[in-house]
Amino acid sequence: MISITNEVRPAIGKGFRLQWEPAQKAHVLLYPEGMVKLNGSAGEILRRCDGARTLAEIVADLEVTFNQKDLAADVHDFVTFAREQGWLEITA
Repeated sequence: MISITNEVRPAIGKGFRLQWEPAQKAHVLLYPEGMVKLNGSAGEILRRCDGARTLAEIVADLEVTFNQKDLAADVHDFVTFAREQGWLEITA
């Protein structure tokens, strides 16, 4: 299993699709058995998990977009959780 470092490139896991759901007024993860409604932070993080950007690039983008600092630990924790749920795949 690949450790989650700043250099990994997270991507939405196979079998999941991220989309904005107007009826929920939130991003959701769709999968064959159902749907996960995401809070705003989770949606913004997953929106950036395209398999091309590194975790460091995702954090930097979030910090600029939301004019916040020191988001790395929170983003790392969420990415770890999302991988454990199968929502994300991690490549080096």
